[in-house]
Amino acid sequence: MPSPEVATPLRRTVQTMASNTLRLVLATGTGVLIARALQPESRGVYAVVTTAALIAMTLGQLSLDRSQIALWPDASQRRFLMGNGLLLGLLLGVVSASATFAVTALFVPQATPYLLVIAMLTVPFGISWTNLQGILLLQSRTRLVNGAWVLTGLVQFLPILGFAVAGSLTVTSVIVCWAASTVAPFILFLYVLRRSALGGDAALARRQLALSGRYHIGRVAFYLHMTADVLLLNTLASPSEVGLYTVAVSILSLAQVPTEAVRQVCLPGQVVENDRDAGDTTARALRFNLMFSAIVIIALVVTAPVLVPLVYGSAYAGSVAPLFALAAGALALAPLRVVEQYLIRLGRPMTMTAIAIAGLAVNLGLNAVLIPLWGAVGAGLASTASYTVMVAIEITWFIRVSKVGARGVLPQISDLRPVLSGLARMRRGTSKGPAESHDHAGDGRLSV
Repeated sequence: MPSPEVATPLRRTVQTMASNTLRLVLATGTGVLIARALQPESRGVYAVVTTAALIAMTLGQLSLDRSQIALWPDASQRRFLMGNGLLLGLLLGVVSASATFAVTALFVPQATPYLLVIAMLTVPFGISWTNLQGILLLQSRTRLVNGAWVLTGLVQFLPILGFAVAGSLTVTSVIVCWAASTVAPFILFLYVLRRSALGGDAALARRQLALSGRYHIGRVAFYLHMTADVLLLNTLASPSEVGLYTVAVSILSLAQVPTEAVRQVCLPGQVVENDRDAGDTTARALRFNLMFSAIVIIALVVTAPVLVPLVYGSAYAGSVAPLFALAAGALALAPLRVVEQYLIRLGRPMTMTAIAIAGLAVNLGLNAVLIPLWGAVGAGLASTASYTVMVAIEITWFIRVSKVGARGVLPQISDLRPVLSGLARMRRGTSKGPAESHDHAGDGRLSV
């Protein structure tokens, strides 16, 4: 029977999965309402505008969360990391939003300027709350982070539901609701943290920027890797193809429910001083992510031909083929963020950057060839191939450095036994205690 030390991270993992499931249910409901009201072309316009804003957030975030992970083991710096995350996020967000707006308005078709303005206003707040979230996860404050994500889903879903019922849902109202949902977690974090989020340190900020800047080229390359297909589809095919493709992507994002929960809970265990413990935690997390995501993705692939047209409408039947093309890529992505959290501790930012740039280059090259031939299906195939190449390189690197062996990252039947035993213990309530009821308890090692 699992010990309390085992049950604590398991309990937080289950709670995080429940929160992520609720958030994705809300996101799916939002997506269905938007899809039925706007149809593929208008949904494509919405996707282009919000993708541009998300690119601005990625550019302006400057990979500050990676410097937070790298500096966290030094306890003397921790109290200043949160304040720096808030202030640097706001400042860098203004610069990034302004630059991205200018480029997008000039070069991206169907990017309506006034819609871009609405989306870009959210960028400083989105970057800041992402930085604060990184600190909260390092503190094992998963309950607050989970609440913020659920709040995001509610703030977007409820007004869109109201507009849909009233028959007045438009591209503008959808983007306004998206903007409000992006700002809401920032307001929540600022209210809860109050003064603890305001104390920064200029010298530490300079050190963070110098460190994170070396990771950031790779971070931007990876984000473009994840989103360039939307912009290329818009340019090389049509907004309708974008609409079909983004529905497929949204459905496969359900596989992130277990993987993101495991990633968040295992993070504190990956930044411990002992390299062997960090490697073991990472290997267990990789096994769970691959196992859980495979179950979800197989279920989605089997049910998609019936559920997609039934839920989204017959106009989106064309989303099924891109979903099939992208499914293997979604499985490949499942372990990526977990393994990168470990690789950051190695202090090799330029190696990680080179891997990300190589993945982006493969993606862009394949998209340029396959999108004109097969549209959204071509984009899915290109993404699957490039994701697989990138993840294979990083996991090989992890195996070599951590010395866990290839079998150590592959799911095993024996992994299920302690999980089931831990869930049974939680259900009976026998593991309840002060150490487990407190949100800061446990070290996040996922020792299940």
